[in-house]
Amino acid sequence: MEAPDQQPTQPGSGKRKGKAQYVPAKRARRCDAGGPRQLEPGLQGILITCNMNERKCVEEAYSLLNEYGDDMYGPEKFTDKDQQTSGSEGEDDDVEAALKKEVGDIKASTEMRLRRFQSVESGANNVVFIRTLGIEPEKLVHHILQDMYKTKKKKTRVILRMLPISGTCKAFLEDMKKYAETFLEPWFKAPNKGTFQIVYKSRNNSHMNREEVIKELAGIVGSLNSENKVDLTNPQYTVVVEIIKAVCCLSVVKDYTLFRKYNLQEVVKSAKDPSQLNPKQGNGKETKLESGDTLNQNNPAEGKNNQQVVPEISEELGQIKPTSEMQVVNEGGAKPEIASQVTEGSKSKENDLS
Repeated sequence: MEAPDQQPTQPGSGKRKGKAQYVPAKRARRCDAGGPRQLEPGLQGILITCNMNERKCVEEAYSLLNEYGDDMYGPEKFTDKDQQTSGSEGEDDDVEAALKKEVGDIKASTEMRLRRFQSVESGANNVVFIRTLGIEPEKLVHHILQDMYKTKKKKTRVILRMLPISGTCKAFLEDMKKYAETFLEPWFKAPNKGTFQIVYKSRNNSHMNREEVIKELAGIVGSLNSENKVDLTNPQYTVVVEIIKAVCCLSVVKDYTLFRKYNLQEVVKSAKDPSQLNPKQGNGKETKLESGDTLNQNNPAEGKNNQQVVPEISEELGQIKPTSEMQVVNEGGAKPEIASQVTEGSKSKENDLS
């Protein structure tokens, strides 16, 4: 009777302990299997903004990054290794094979965090952060934008901006100073030098001041080399500062103005619209007005028709000067006829009176 009395107490106590221990263990396994799930200090990756559809943004980002990542670094090879280990080692015994299969599955789950691109919760709406491993995000994103700038092919619908993030730290001024002193050395420390600008953006953060951050970072760049100068029109380097909650993302980017602030939608339009719209608006209107002038000059007998048509065109275009020019032309062609008619009429009246 004592044994059944002890059995219900053990499962009851086990359930209570299991509830307290089970939840943190489950969270820990998720973090260990797929790496960090949230944006945190010590990561490298790509910050992407989108239009109200983060799932489609992640899909487009994966396809675009894998396409250009395979071109620059070659395809990933971690899947072949898992298949070779699971197939070669699981042939001795049934128990050993089962254990080795489990070990292989665990290794496969742990190697998932070693993939090149893995989406991470950014902590802000319409913002996606994709963690990278074994890849320089600055070179990859610059290569993507350069190709799209040359080919003018639109490859994304939801993605707006794609900013490489070379390093992250805590979003506090002292931590940012310490991190920036070593982070900015490859670009601005002597003998390296160049013109620069600082771009600042904060999301879901209220304790950081924009002016203080820009002044401190500009002072650090100047202390690394006195020849570094600020250029807000066409700088050689752009220091990108993106703050989300308590994490600061930093990167140094080239061709920031040329690639339209690293906007994938605007890079495709940048070279097309100015060259196509201006000739149509300028030359088209000028040719219409010039053709009207030549008609008036070559056909003075049609002065009455031209007087009625050309002012209507000029009013639609909202131009007043062409009407005055047309009046000058008509004065040379039509008014002498009117003057001759008036003189003839006056002479006939004089003859009748006489």
